[in-house]
Amino acid sequence: MKTTHPLLHLTYSILLFIFILGCTKEAPVEETPLIDTSGSNQDTDDVAISLEGDLQVSDFIWQGLNYFYYWQSSVPDLADSKLNNDQTYAQYISQNPEPKTFFQSLKHEDDRFSVISDDYDEFNQILDGTQASNGLEFSLLYACQNCEELVGYVKYILKDSDAATKNIQRGDFFLGVNGTTLTASNYVDLLFGENLTYTLNMAEIVDGSLVENGVEVTLTKQENFESNPIQEEVVIDVNGTQVGYLMYNQFLARANESLNEAFGRFQTAGITELVLDLRYNGGGSVQNCVYLASMITGQFNGDVFAKQKWNSKLDSYWAERDPESIYDRFTDQIDGGNAINSLNLNRVFVLSTNETASASELIISGLEPYIDVVLIGEATTGKNVGSITVYDYVDNEGTKNPDHKYVMLPIVFKVSNKDGFADYADGLQPDIEIEEDIKNLKPLGNKQEPFLNAALDEISNSDKSQIPSAEWTNKLRVLDPLTQRRNILYDERIKIGF
Repeated sequence: MKTTHPLLHLTYSILLFIFILGCTKEAPVEETPLIDTSGSNQDTDDVAISLEGDLQVSDFIWQGLNYFYYWQSSVPDLADSKLNNDQTYAQYISQNPEPKTFFQSLKHEDDRFSVISDDYDEFNQILDGTQASNGLEFSLLYACQNCEELVGYVKYILKDSDAATKNIQRGDFFLGVNGTTLTASNYVDLLFGENLTYTLNMAEIVDGSLVENGVEVTLTKQENFESNPIQEEVVIDVNGTQVGYLMYNQFLARANESLNEAFGRFQTAGITELVLDLRYNGGGSVQNCVYLASMITGQFNGDVFAKQKWNSKLDSYWAERDPESIYDRFTDQIDGGNAINSLNLNRVFVLSTNETASASELIISGLEPYIDVVLIGEATTGKNVGSITVYDYVDNEGTKNPDHKYVMLPIVFKVSNKDGFADYADGLQPDIEIEEDIKNLKPLGNKQEPFLNAALDEISNSDKSQIPSAEWTNKLRVLDPLTQRRNILYDERIKIGF
């Protein structure tokens, strides 16, 4: 009989997030066993196969993807027939024993988002938004075409972080670290090395060129820094209309209460319009997303917000065991029973960039059948699929395999809104198109910040809001190669995918 791990349990915590391995953030993972596959697909002969080292990791990878992967039926090497012969199966998984390479070999060609990590402790810190951080959220661009030099620019500073106490702000530039010019070959070591402290060599624009200005900013990363996903919360009076502005940077389950409290303050302020800034939000917890949708509305309690389609195995499983589980519905309570502070809005403005992904896109798609969603900014990432976190448990008590620390975050379902719309792999397109001018980044929440200003103009029905989208875009788009997103090498927020 083929020897598998006694229990291949998979944590069932639906995640919608954008992930590029190496730097990630997400919602906390609750270790709730989903399905025991320990007894599945086992032959009745007496052939025993010993799986050691990387082979047991490869077995864990194959077994998990075979059962849960959304594209399982479309990947020949994940066919159930692989288990028809134990020794053939063992030979197969031993041909490519390096776990990450093996994992990549099993991915479907349309899969941009499934990931694997060799350290679930570090991975969970990232998912929970509690990794080491100095609070600097930035992007790196190539300084010119066909060169190695890089330019860093600050998108914003996290609240209560080390950077929040230093002379650095949104829109600042830097060209070096610790006196060394940033390049494509050294930025990882300089910015993400083992040292928690580094010094940025700042720069400014002089006669159209970026030059170092002699300013140095020393930043220190705080271990297990717990970021606050509510970056900005402002109430703005627009000709007597109270407008709420909320910059929300990550869908975290631990933020349920604080998010609900923010909407309680919006209720007290009497806001009748909401601008939801998701331009740097890569996604996170689906449940937190449903709560936010319910806070924005309130008049659709119990109605379908989103629906999941899994692979054929799990579609059958849910249909038999829990047909309701594939639906996410508007609600009037958060976990613990506290009433949701709902605004009962019929319109919401959402600010987006190509970093807006996963749960952020689900908010847009899920609300559109119910209320008017005005999307302002850039086309979103296009992540219409979701993940669960998969560990290698060795018993029914949730004990993780002591021989390795690998964890998977595979795509396991496709998500649609209540009308069945799920085809936005190329991104959701904005109603008002704006591209950020990194040479003129206004403070977030400031009425003159271009993205927010566009929403406020729409609300106030000013003349500017009547300009056709193409003209409006041309007025705000900067064509200097420095600002073009195709030159982005690294983006601090494009990291976890849902």
